[in-house]
Amino acid sequence: MVEAERRGGADERAAAGDLQQDDEVVGAHPDSFGGGGCANPHSLCSETRLFRSCNPDHPWSVAGSTSARHRTEGHTDVKICWIGLGNMGSPMAGHLREAGHDVTGFDLSPEARAAASVPTADSPVAAARDAAIVVTMLPRGEHVRAALLESGALAAAAPGALVVDCSTIATGEARELAAAVTATGGRFLDAPVSGGTAGARNGTLTFMVGGAAADFEAARPLLVAMGARLFHAGAVGAGQSAKMINNMMLAMNMQSTCEAAVLAQRLGIDAGTVIEIAGVSTGDSWALRNYYPVGGAVDVAPAGRGFTGGFAVTLMRKDLGLAIDAAGAHGVDVTATAEVARRLDDLVAEGFGALDFSALIRLIDGSIPAAGVR
Repeated sequence: MVEAERRGGADERAAAGDLQQDDEVVGAHPDSFGGGGCANPHSLCSETRLFRSCNPDHPWSVAGSTSARHRTEGHTDVKICWIGLGNMGSPMAGHLREAGHDVTGFDLSPEARAAASVPTADSPVAAARDAAIVVTMLPRGEHVRAALLESGALAAAAPGALVVDCSTIATGEARELAAAVTATGGRFLDAPVSGGTAGARNGTLTFMVGGAAADFEAARPLLVAMGARLFHAGAVGAGQSAKMINNMMLAMNMQSTCEAAVLAQRLGIDAGTVIEIAGVSTGDSWALRNYYPVGGAVDVAPAGRGFTGGFAVTLMRKDLGLAIDAAGAHGVDVTATAEVARRLDDLVAEGFGALDFSALIRLIDGSIPAAGVR
């Protein structure tokens, strides 16, 4: 069974900005932590410098209205290396610094380092030196391998360091990385996120985590500082599998929403009316309510800013590629997924790979010619 929890009292408007919304999770309760209660429910292990619970069997409480940053106050002695300071990584690392942690970041881009929300180093090794936790947030599996292993960053980290990879990569790649990390005496969690740039900024991300339960517990206070929902999906790789399936469904929801949006326009139905009716009917979806692809219909949707500043076409195409590969390996027919992937390829071929993937509507309304109709 998936372990899930939701941070109580999270700002609902911020949560509504999540790129992929989870419907329901189970809230952890705020009881005292064993032994008659403990003023500091999670303390630092003097040997590993990682969090430990006074009662390891008791979940970290995320109930109540106090923000995650305040809940981790006092845990200021964890040295964290953060590799990948892009649109997602920089605000996520910033939340950890706001929570009082000693965070040093690195990115290959000098511009990203200059704009980062945390102090930076000039190399992965310098950023990771003596770090108890190493977090990666990078585009592809080969980038994670290069950052951790080929650069020497993992070797520079503290003995037994916990690696938390928040990238979205293939399940098999996550398992290979875990094997390489554990071979050095380290520990590994795959912890991809849902929520997009808005969730990263607002600290309302959803984490889907694969790995040992003890390592999940060690990372829990850090994840709570960055997100509103934590899911322990299972063993290493389970987090990546869950994220892949989620994005697969999101892409198809977006495609159908784009088709419906264009048809509604041509039938003379106002976008707001479509959202109002379908939002309380069987056509409801997160994409409809939060990402409607017509400018002005939803304030936070990328369509209102020329499809910029969202989840890039190229990244969604990468994620669908992971799903298609996994489906092929397991004998699953994913014809609809493959069709959406083909349409994303059309956008890339026309030079629109950097736009948000809801720009799929441009292939339907004719503003960008689809490959099949040229």
